[in-house]
Amino acid sequence: MKFDFDVFVIGAGSGGVRAARMAAGEGARVAIADDHALGGTCVNVGCVPKKLYTYASHFSHDFKNAKGFGWNLAATKFDWPTLVANKKTEISRLNGIYANLLDNSGAQIIRGYASLKDKNTVTVDGIDYTAERIVLATGGAPNIPDVDYAELLISSDEIFDLTEFPKRLLVVGAGYIALEFACIFQGLGSQVQVSYRGDLIMRSFDNDVRRFLDLEMRKQGIEIHYQSQVGSVVRQSDNSLLVTFLDGTSTEVDQVLMAIGRNPRVAGIGLEKLGIETNPQGTIAVNNKFQTNITNIYALGDVTGGVELTPVALAEAMVLVNHWYGDGAKEMDYDLIPTAVFTQPNIGTIGLTEDQAMDQHGDITVYRSDFKPMKHTLSGSDERSFMKLIVHTATDKVVGLHIVGEGAGEMLQGFAVAMKVGATKADFDATIGIHPTSAEELVTMRTPS
Repeated sequence: MKFDFDVFVIGAGSGGVRAARMAAGEGARVAIADDHALGGTCVNVGCVPKKLYTYASHFSHDFKNAKGFGWNLAATKFDWPTLVANKKTEISRLNGIYANLLDNSGAQIIRGYASLKDKNTVTVDGIDYTAERIVLATGGAPNIPDVDYAELLISSDEIFDLTEFPKRLLVVGAGYIALEFACIFQGLGSQVQVSYRGDLIMRSFDNDVRRFLDLEMRKQGIEIHYQSQVGSVVRQSDNSLLVTFLDGTSTEVDQVLMAIGRNPRVAGIGLEKLGIETNPQGTIAVNNKFQTNITNIYALGDVTGGVELTPVALAEAMVLVNHWYGDGAKEMDYDLIPTAVFTQPNIGTIGLTEDQAMDQHGDITVYRSDFKPMKHTLSGSDERSFMKLIVHTATDKVVGLHIVGEGAGEMLQGFAVAMKVGATKADFDATIGIHPTSAEELVTMRTPS
């Protein structure tokens, strides 16, 4: 059978675009369809705008810290519309770059909502396209609960472009997305509260990291409430929102950001029609070659429920195309993936938590360091940094590394390379530190805690 395309990709986020470009580069006839802006979540409502807003939020801390270094600043004023407008300009530029990358690769961009008609046919706005292989890379979307006040809630998709800056913000949830926005808006001038039904923020992270970040966020004035659940949200006459919690307490805010996780974006793409199998969480089930139970239909990225990080989706796309047009030897390695969280202060983490290391290895040695960074000896800030190494005692291998402090993400990348090649604590000890830096702490910790 003659197909219109060799590969048809549904979803133009990071993973989908990479798969389309690489396949086209191998000479395949490729189409990619999406009804959203090119670049997916990361470029449009995720990593990129979030990091830009993080930069913006840091200035208030920097202005305050500058006094101890002799800078007497005039009164400062933050203008929300300027940040929003400049962000939009940058995102539009990146959308154009993605379009050019696809055009230059030879892939055909089809604008519109795509769905599966059969195992070799995709329908976009009433037009059918046939393809030998189909890739589902539709990503995820914020989880908004089915409650009667849902229309009064906003998600991470909307928060970047609010018409008015929220002077009072309630963030519901305590994962990395929730806490990054809590820190962003506190830094920009909001009075921020966090509501979380659990006992401690950042579930699945190392417990020392979780406790340390909790303390540092509270120092900034962010209120964190545990065992807290929203019962109702009501719009008041002055346009503010009255939030009542299940324990009977209430608060008035300007916006309620719901950040309680993300769901796979699979509605209406035809999974049920074709009998494509899904995991219990609703994500698409795939094997180690990213095949669904229908062998010519593949899926990658967030929609599969794996590690929801842009670089992971990019790597998965490279492995997938290698299976098709290369030697097929590439395999995804999900071990030791470095992760940064752009809270204030930042988190950088790779490898096992202390609890995980105990479960897997039993015999471990832990090194901890909690200190005031040199910068804050003059700034007057009481912000502290925290570092932790977890070592498998029998092999001396570093199996977990955790940082909380300014620049943690930048610091982590190099140490991630070292851990990926199996660095031991002796290797860390033998490495000369760069002085004076916070990073040198990771190669100078000698006494187990």
